[in-house]
Amino acid sequence: MRADLRDDLKAALKSRDRVAVTALRSALAAIDNAEAVPAGTSPTHVTGNEHVAGAASGLGAAEAERRHLTEADLRSIVEEEVRERTAAATEYERLGRTEDAERLRAEAAVLDRYLS
Repeated sequence: MRADLRDDLKAALKSRDRVAVTALRSALAAIDNAEAVPAGTSPTHVTGNEHVAGAASGLGAAEAERRHLTEADLRSIVEEEVRERTAAATEYERLGRTEDAERLRAEAAVLDRYLS
């Protein structure tokens, strides 16, 4: 799914489809955030350093391991993105901001294609 999102983002950028670009970038960012290791966890390969206790040294020593997401995890993230946009569109509609509501519904429709 991630590869499809990235490929479609490239196509949307080329065609200057702002709605699709916004939706796809947001979904990819949400996936990247879900892969991040929670703050406060230390790298597993920390080596000693005589100047700073617990410092990481060596090539790639400061790189954090990322979580591996399944297709079900990716689907869940995209579903949440669609739900958030739909809920926000409903709220915007209630407040009389119809243009913003339409934009969010269009973004939700872009992401909804990946769920069917």
